[in-house]
Amino acid sequence: MKKEVLSRCGYRCDLCLAYRPNLEEKDERIKLSDGWYKYFGFRIEPKNILCDGCISDDNPELIDKNCPVRPCVMAKALENCAYCEEYVCDKLKERIVDYKDIRAKHGKEIPTGDYENFIKPYESKQRLDLIRERIKCEQNKN
Repeated sequence: MKKEVLSRCGYRCDLCLAYRPNLEEKDERIKLSDGWYKYFGFRIEPKNILCDGCISDDNPELIDKNCPVRPCVMAKALENCAYCEEYVCDKLKERIVDYKDIRAKHGKEIPTGDYENFIKPYESKQRLDLIRERIKCEQNKN
C-alpha cells in the first residue's frame, strides 16, 4: 500500500498520475491530459505533465506554478489548509474539487476508472474536513 502524500490544499499526490513517483512507475500523461480536459476543462500537454508535489520544500517541479494555496500555507508555516484559521478561504475555494459538482456538470455517473484517475486524487474538501474534525477532537481531549 502506498504512503498517503497530502498536498497543501488536500489533494492526494500519491494518487495523482502526474506525481513523479507514479510517472516513474507508469507513464499515463496522455490519459491524464485527456481526463483533466474532460472533467475540468483544461489541457496540459502530456510532455509538460510532471509534479514533485507541493509539499517538496526544494525547488519542485509543479503542475500549477501559480497556485495561490502553496505559498499561503508555507508562509503561515502550516502543514495544509486544514490547520488554517481562515479555512475555507477564497484561495482554497479555487482548488476544491467535489465529485457531486462534477457529476452534476456531466449529467451522469462518472465511470469508476475515471473517478479513480481524474477526480479522487483532487477531492480535497472532505479530506481537509476530516483533518479539522480530528484536530477538534484532539483539542477537546486536552
